[in-house]
Amino acid sequence: MEKSSLIRPVILGACIIAISLLHYFTPLHLHYLHDIFQRFYYLPIILAALWFGFRGGLLCSIIVSIAYAPHILFQWGGHLTVEMEKYLEIVLYNVVGALTGLLSQRERERTVELQKTARGLEESYQQLQQQSERIIAIEEQLRRAEKLSTLGEMAAVLAHEIRNPLGSIRGTAEILKDDYKPGDPKHEFIEIQIKETERLNRVVEDFLRMARPQPAEMSRCSLVEELETVVTLVARDAHDRGVTLRLAPFSGTAMVTANGEKLRQAFLNIVINALQATPSNGRVEIALHKVESGYEIKVSDTGTGIDADSLTKIFEPFFTTKPDGTGLGLAITRKIIEGHGGTLTVESEVGKGTTVEVRLPASH
Repeated sequence: MEKSSLIRPVILGACIIAISLLHYFTPLHLHYLHDIFQRFYYLPIILAALWFGFRGGLLCSIIVSIAYAPHILFQWGGHLTVEMEKYLEIVLYNVVGALTGLLSQRERERTVELQKTARGLEESYQQLQQQSERIIAIEEQLRRAEKLSTLGEMAAVLAHEIRNPLGSIRGTAEILKDDYKPGDPKHEFIEIQIKETERLNRVVEDFLRMARPQPAEMSRCSLVEELETVVTLVARDAHDRGVTLRLAPFSGTAMVTANGEKLRQAFLNIVINALQATPSNGRVEIALHKVESGYEIKVSDTGTGIDADSLTKIFEPFFTTKPDGTGLGLAITRKIIEGHGGTLTVESEVGKGTTVEVRLPASH
């Protein structure tokens, strides 16, 4: 038995013994003191009832009765009126102990029931909150799906109405370019025309990629290998920008079920964005971690960061803060990640940098 469970019985026993000794060692002619002492017995009885319920209160009152009875028989013997009063007091001890214990036990049971009800209400509230969050997430997905549906319809028209004339314009411009030497103003104008047609062609390609459904072919692939490939592809760009690019070591292969090409495209978009946002002498770090649900990829940079207003819009199609950006890179990236059952979140602080977190389920 633990110390904490022994303290209360010891306190009750000490009280009963102390009160009984006061009775036995106090002269009988000081009857007013005995009247006070016999009332003291109610203290341990009530405490026992409050602490231990019906059985505790009744047991304590019986012990008090046994301790008090010899005092009545041997010290107050011969005084019938006094004895009757004392015996009635013993009856009251047991009545008070039983009733107080019963009421205390019922109150304790009621408290337990209320606590159970409170826990049930709290669990229900948490479930409702989780359901509400899921509903909000589903509504957001439906809104994005509606936008993508519209984009898909527009993409078919754009593919036919823009790309074919665009190819003709670029071909004609390249022919005209040969008629003028470098340094001629018309040569420079034609170069601008070719660059702008290339940029417009990239916009159309990104737009088509955004609307095109993800391929169904999935296979087991290694996240470590995909990230190493991405680092290799952008290493020269990072060097030219004066940015330190680092992939943190990871023990293992981190296998996931995915379309390797699309996954590589998503990681490439994220890392290129980080490099473009990071000034010279800055850092871009890529870290892969094992988490409970699968794997977590973090791409952190020491760039200029994104303000709170722009942060809420970065996944919207055609929203961009870059002069020559199409505003489709992150939208495409999130679509790829979500198509693989993962999530993509962005945290940023102006002046300190941005962290993009991708979570993907492990391969089963």
